[in-house]
Amino acid sequence: MQLGMRFRPSIIVVAAGRGSRFGAGSPGGRPKLEQPFGTSTVLGTTVRNAVQSQLPVVVVTVAALLPCASAHLAQRDIVVVSDEEAGRGMGHSIAAGVAERSGAPGWLVLPGDMPLVQPGTLLAVASALEHHAVAYAQHRGRRGHPVGFASELYSELVLLKGDEGARRIVARYPAFAVEVADAGVLIDIDTPADLEAARTAAAALPAMPV
Repeated sequence: MQLGMRFRPSIIVVAAGRGSRFGAGSPGGRPKLEQPFGTSTVLGTTVRNAVQSQLPVVVVTVAALLPCASAHLAQRDIVVVSDEEAGRGMGHSIAAGVAERSGAPGWLVLPGDMPLVQPGTLLAVASALEHHAVAYAQHRGRRGHPVGFASELYSELVLLKGDEGARRIVARYPAFAVEVADAGVLIDIDTPADLEAARTAAAALPAMPV
């Protein structure tokens, strides 16, 4: 899918959460975003897919996860928040990413634990923002990620806080569903069982460049 040269929403990969549901007894004792996934990690694969969309990408993360993010992205495209800031919830991380890319024509919010979302899906949602204030990926009628926001919502996005993320904004404005064949829009990783299921799903996909 081709976007106009001037219309290039930024992808905000939100990767500052604590992942408490994944558990202290996780494989290798690593946080979920650092878990091996294919040729990279969970976060690394999510970022790589975002970069392959050729849209601008910014990752909001904590210092401990900087190596995972920087494997596929330049340091200038990574926003590091403190552990205290990360503890304020996803809303704070979204606001930090939007503020970093304040001049963008829109933003796609992609959780860092969704390594199966494909580049074409990101482009499809980005394209919808040319005509809609809010758009989201949908697979077989089920709402998923990413969720996109047009630039007109900047003032609300930069004030987000708490664990609700952008749910109130999505509820306030008509949201356009972008139906995609990509089942990865529904697959996030909260538990070790989720991780194994995601790895199995990834193995069935065509190989992607490293």
